[in-house]
This record gives sequence, C-alpha cells and structure tokens, in this order.
Amino acid sequence: AMATFPNARFCQAYGQTELSPVATVLEHEDHLRGYLRSAGRPIPTVDLRVVDETMQSRPFGEVGEIAVRGPGVMMGYWRQPELTRATIIDGWLRTGDAGYRDTDGYVFLVDRVKDMIVSGGENVYSVEVENALMSHPAVRQCAVIGVPDDRWGEAVHAFVQLHPDGDASADTLIAHAKERIAGYKCPRSFTFREEPLPLSGAGKILKTELRKLVTGQA
Repeated sequence: AMATFPNARFCQAYGQTELSPVATVLEHEDHLRGYLRSAGRPIPTVDLRVVDETMQSRPFGEVGEIAVRGPGVMMGYWRQPELTRATIIDGWLRTGDAGYRDTDGYVFLVDRVKDMIVSGGENVYSVEVENALMSHPAVRQCAVIGVPDDRWGEAVHAFVQLHPDGDASADTLIAHAKERIAGYKCPRSFTFREEPLPLSGAGKILKTELRKLVTGQA
C-alpha cells in the first residue's frame, strides 16, 4: 500500500473497546523506519506493561500478556462483576493479547493468550501457524487450535477450507509449513471443511465453536 500510494501517510492504532479504544499508535514515520510488524508505542496518558500470570512485569523481548492502565480503561463489564474483577487488576486492564516490547518501547503482538498452544513445553502461537498455512495457494481459510494430547499436553490442530479448485493434503500442508516455521509448530492433525469456518459479526473466526467440534469444550 505504501508503494501504491507514495503520497499517503499511514498510521495504525491498537486497542480494544475496553480501552476506549486505543492503547498504542504506529506513526507514519515508524512505517518508514521499518516497524511494519509493530503495533506502535503507547499514546500519552497510557501506561503499558507486559506481564506474566501473576501480573509481574516481563523483561524486554519476552512474551507475556499486554496490560494497560490509564483514564481510558473501562469502569467494568455491565452486570458482570466477576469478569470485571478478573480483567482489571489494581487499575491494570488485562487485554488478553500476548506480545512483547523492544527496548525502544515498541509493542509487538503475537497471539491471543487463550489461543496460545503449549505443546511439549514449547509455546506455539496460532497466528504464526495460520500464516504459514495461508501462504499455500490452495488454502482459502484456516484456523489453528490446541487439542489435548497424552504425550505433548496439547497438540496443534488445523481447520482448513480449500479454494473450490484447490488441491492439498495434510502431508502437503505440513511440508509447506515446515519450510516456514519450526517442525514442532506444525499441525499434527487436520479437519478439512467444505463449508466456511464460523465467523463472528466482526468477521473473526470463532475458535470457541471450533474447539467444541473437537473437544466439546469452548
């Protein structure tokens, strides 16, 4: 897009409704400096941390959950006090997004926390696996989830819808993925679907529905 519209200035924002709704901004100048994979840096009035499960800060470069504090943080969820208490800890809103910060303060997102797969003690980010599968020309849609596994704890499972004229087997897609990501991140099982994957009103794939199909749990 930058090459096609050389006179345009690009700006991206990251946030969520609970933050009213912005936490970080990637300015046009950041695009020119090559930060195209970053979500930017916190806006004024926003404090941002990367934390572990106990809300302790993680070092720069290490993945954790993005937590945000500031005047834009919501008061709470309507008539859901338990969910509010679990989401806002001492004024810090747990976004549910997994990411990290570099030493210059730029934020990089890697996945939703609940979508991260722990297989054999290794963290597997579903987005990374999905990007590898989507780069195959036969794949129209895909979504990756973790499923229970007696040996690995969780195993990577992929739901795939092929293009009407697409032709790709599980072995083909695994070989394709291994050229782009580490072998332990590649799917160990597949569900091929003729129908589209379930979508929310915002157009996001509903992984909760896909988990029910495999495990019976959301």
